[in-house]
Amino acid sequence: MKDPRLEKLADLLVNYSVGIRPGDKILIQGSSLAEPLIKEVYVKALQAGGFPLVLPELSGLDELLYRYANDEQLQHIPEPLKVIINNYDARIAIWSDANTKALTNVDPAKITLRRRAQRELMETFMRRSASGEFRWVGTIYPTQAYAQDAEMSLSEYEDFVFGACIPDQDDPIGYWRSFSARQQKIVEWFKGKESVHVTGPDTDLRLSIAGRTFINADGHANMPSGEVFTGPVEDSIEGHVAFSYPAIYSGHEVTGVRLWFEKGKVVRATATKNEEFLLQTLDTDEGSRYVGEFAIGTNEGIQRFTGQILFDEKIGGSFHMAVGAGYPETGSLNQSSIHWDMICDLREGGEITVDNEILYKNGKFVVDFR
Repeated sequence: MKDPRLEKLADLLVNYSVGIRPGDKILIQGSSLAEPLIKEVYVKALQAGGFPLVLPELSGLDELLYRYANDEQLQHIPEPLKVIINNYDARIAIWSDANTKALTNVDPAKITLRRRAQRELMETFMRRSASGEFRWVGTIYPTQAYAQDAEMSLSEYEDFVFGACIPDQDDPIGYWRSFSARQQKIVEWFKGKESVHVTGPDTDLRLSIAGRTFINADGHANMPSGEVFTGPVEDSIEGHVAFSYPAIYSGHEVTGVRLWFEKGKVVRATATKNEEFLLQTLDTDEGSRYVGEFAIGTNEGIQRFTGQILFDEKIGGSFHMAVGAGYPETGSLNQSSIHWDMICDLREGGEITVDNEILYKNGKFVVDFR
């Protein structure tokens, strides 16, 4: 029997997140595991008057690529993909891995080589997204692999995913519009502010946000959503941070990550597991040791780590930073072929001060944004 929540989620993705209009060209991506949701999204896109193109993916292809491809093949970017990123109006990505650890033993140098080759495509994606030419959203379709990572049964994980995306079953779009309005007050508060000081367990960071714009992440790029973010001034970050949760990237889980910054650059990095992968990724290109994003998680409905960054970076009571590419709409100038989010829990002893005013303490806003 079809889960009625699938149609509600598809409607939310098509008619709220990317707002399909008649004539829009839309790319729909997802593996065969996400077939039920892909079909619902396809129907909603057609009903909205769009021209959807579905690019289905087979589980395990990335593993085969890294096992058998030579360097030239790893650096090849298919022309049709370039056409889509340069010309389409929207993309809906549905992630549904069968094995989240499939790339764990891949040589980090191969992943770095491929990331470098994708840089131009990533920059085009971010530029068109910042200008509003290209709307996009990514979401999760529950799989056994994701459920295992989250230490839940599949049915529990399904409830978690749908509960985070459509908290109001009767009016999902209305819920996110109201959420957006509330969160916009935080964004407005940040206007004109210049400096941020973050402290927490083994964490003491200072950064400048002078002249930068905070973005209201309200379900238009990620579903679920719940964060406010900006791109800090590139050479401003000073201090150190110890991230609370494993940092997962390209199938590699790096635990116990600690970073030290001087003049915005990571000058020292350590990890208790997969430190070599961390260091090689930080050396991907000239922008990969600088921070492209600073964000505060605001989704109080997400309270636990699941191993999926789509949810984890929104944990209410956390902040996260991304080394690598920044979003141009924030004013960030940092360019890189990577964007790696790492999360720090502030619910026990954390504090964020902005221009010497306490904004956030122990995972809660001190300023009243009601």
